[in-house]
Amino acid sequence: MEAVPDAGTISTPDDAYLRLRPRMAGLSQEVFVVLALNARNVVIDEIEVARGGLVGVEVHPREVFRPLIRLAAAAAVVAHNHPSGDPRPSDEDLALTHRLIASGELLGVPILDHIVVASAGYTSLCERSGLVR
Repeated sequence: MEAVPDAGTISTPDDAYLRLRPRMAGLSQEVFVVLALNARNVVIDEIEVARGGLVGVEVHPREVFRPLIRLAAAAAVVAHNHPSGDPRPSDEDLALTHRLIASGELLGVPILDHIVVASAGYTSLCERSGLVR
């Protein structure tokens, strides 16, 4: 688990993408990252929770929420990359987002967005489908 503290504020999906693009775009394998936010949406930590292969990464809600609970995060933005360069979410991405939203509601740490980062840009599941706030 890698953590990189920062004081950036995440107000829009574009803020999350601009923060994560240098780290994630152009990678040859999928990586899943969580931005832990305080009550004012300031990033208190950036955590890589899973690393996969060329076409997928296995992510469990427990791995996403464990560091968030330890940090007493008020909310989170999750993100992963698509090495193919296509930022469109897969059916698996949508299913995982539903699971994480439900888990966050139970734990009191809402997922504010799920960003798919790619070399061709990004997709915010919040903007695209209204799945998250």
